[in-house]
Amino acid sequence: MGRSVFRFLSRQPDTPELSGPQHILRLPHNSDYKQWYRLRSESRSFLQPWEPTWRADELTESSFRARILRANQECASGLAMPMLLFRKDDMTLLGGLTIGYIRRGAAQSCMIGYWMGEKHAGQGHMLAALRVAIPYIYGGLQLHRIEAACIPDNWKSMRLLEKAGFEREGLLRKYLKINGEWRDHMMFSRLPEDGEFGKMVGP
Repeated sequence: MGRSVFRFLSRQPDTPELSGPQHILRLPHNSDYKQWYRLRSESRSFLQPWEPTWRADELTESSFRARILRANQECASGLAMPMLLFRKDDMTLLGGLTIGYIRRGAAQSCMIGYWMGEKHAGQGHMLAALRVAIPYIYGGLQLHRIEAACIPDNWKSMRLLEKAGFEREGLLRKYLKINGEWRDHMMFSRLPEDGEFGKMVGP
């Protein structure tokens, strides 16, 4: 009874799967490991400048299974939804998008983060993923504010957020430890009144 009441209060589905015209976002499964390992391995030099330092066991299957366990626990508790992004027609893994730091009470907000495999970057996949995720955050999760932070040097990520209707709010000094260094981040936010997902700028 307590579990179901908590899910009602957190407005979390049991097994969330978000589907768009050409993409699917869902929690990771054990069967995703081979695709995940291959894509992350191939994209290592592309991703590392923008991510926390990879651990020695970062790409092992045991580490991936621990990620799955943590993802399911965070989702069940209403704290986060760490999802993988797939192309719908052939279920090719493209990257990932996390709806994290979900805060209820007076805040009703979350923080999003994302990554894209190098060979799939620059093709509009993550903008399409945001078009799927944003209406769910406002409607399904009934949150009021979506935040995102990115390193000022990462102009592609900042441009993506602006296309998705996010507004710059200011600089967060030494906000996160990325690739072994404390890095400044630009904070972006998006509110429901900033526009419908179908009216985002750009293709």
